[in-house]
Amino acid sequence: MKPWIPITTTLKGQFVELIPLKKEHFSELSALAQDKRIWEFLPTDCSDAEKFKRAYEEALYEREKGNHFPFVIFHKQTKKLMGSTRLMDIHPKDRKLEIGWTWLHPDYWATAINPECKLLLLTYCFETLKTIRVQLKTSDINLRSRKAIEKIGGQFEGVLRKDKIRDNGIPRNSAYFSIIEEEWETTKKKIEKLLASLR
Repeated sequence: MKPWIPITTTLKGQFVELIPLKKEHFSELSALAQDKRIWEFLPTDCSDAEKFKRAYEEALYEREKGNHFPFVIFHKQTKKLMGSTRLMDIHPKDRKLEIGWTWLHPDYWATAINPECKLLLLTYCFETLKTIRVQLKTSDINLRSRKAIEKIGGQFEGVLRKDKIRDNGIPRNSAYFSIIEEEWETTKKKIEKLLASLR
């Protein structure tokens, strides 16, 4: 059966390219991931090289099963990796999925990079895959991430209590957001306006 998301899918923007994850990326990506600030609110602390290797080998395995599609974020100007993101919890029959596991090295926080990544992913989801729902979630106490999701048009749906258990054994509540097909045109304009203000 033809995969919903072809293995060669690459998304190109002004600042970044989202390139399908390969094992050859692990070394450069793992070095970037060593900054502990990245993982403060995420379930897995991939600043640990072994945890990183396990998590990203699992990402490739999940891609084979059609559950996840992980990308590396390639910075066109410096020709270096700057982080990772993925499409996940993929349900072709219901035409829905989640954008998640997004992280950037802190040098690129509060820049145009994250909004452009989201614009590329959402455009692909709604205009190529014809999704009817795209979900995003974050720790309920990660206010920076929650504001970033709301800035790009994510609609808050609520908090799932004890939704995840972090690798330190502490349960995490998750704040859930979504964008549905009827909201896409308005959301797209909102992200484009945000990007223009950050250039």
